[in-house]
Amino acid sequence: MQRREFSISAASVAAAASLGALTAPAQAQGKPPQAGNDYLVLDKRASVNAPAGKVEVVEFFWYSCPHCNAFEPAFEAWVKKAPKDVVVRRVPVSFRADFEPQQRLYYVLEAMNKVEELHKKVFFAIHNERQMLNTPELVAAWADKQGINKAKFVEMYNSFDIAAKARKATQLQDDYKVDGVPALGVAGRFYTSGELAKTMDRALLVTDYLITQARKG
Repeated sequence: MQRREFSISAASVAAAASLGALTAPAQAQGKPPQAGNDYLVLDKRASVNAPAGKVEVVEFFWYSCPHCNAFEPAFEAWVKKAPKDVVVRRVPVSFRADFEPQQRLYYVLEAMNKVEELHKKVFFAIHNERQMLNTPELVAAWADKQGINKAKFVEMYNSFDIAAKARKATQLQDDYKVDGVPALGVAGRFYTSGELAKTMDRALLVTDYLITQARKG
């Protein structure tokens, strides 16, 4: 889903539809991914949280994005097979004010060690159960139904720490110049997406290549 339009572009449709059919024309031709075509090199490096000797991969997503929902199973499978020197970080984007409730929701789940349990359930609630989850009240009510103490959730949702994490997430998306989701950042240096790589499956292959490049320093 592109930031400029918040509508389904032809490239995004192709990316979502192709998740089950891996295509990698550049690799098939024996050519490595090309900067400017398959990925972008940042003019100014973005911040990373990974320890020294590790390569950070950032997934930028929005719970209400249908393409992020479609990409989640493939990304989860990729994460499970990622090399030991790769650190994966999910970053919820906020392109406008009504994205923030879901952004904060993710960070509350993270703070409560509930991401593994409930991350996929948020996608399911929005895309299968058609819940909006776009206001503080709606996300708090949803969390309550998942067995999270509502008062504790609201307190954490409104806390300085969660607000700070949301601001840093928005700053990171701006540093990577994210213009749509899902998208992937590597080592604070590289950026790729379904629009650049042509499909999100291929974006993962490009990410594998960029990890190798990042290791070279």
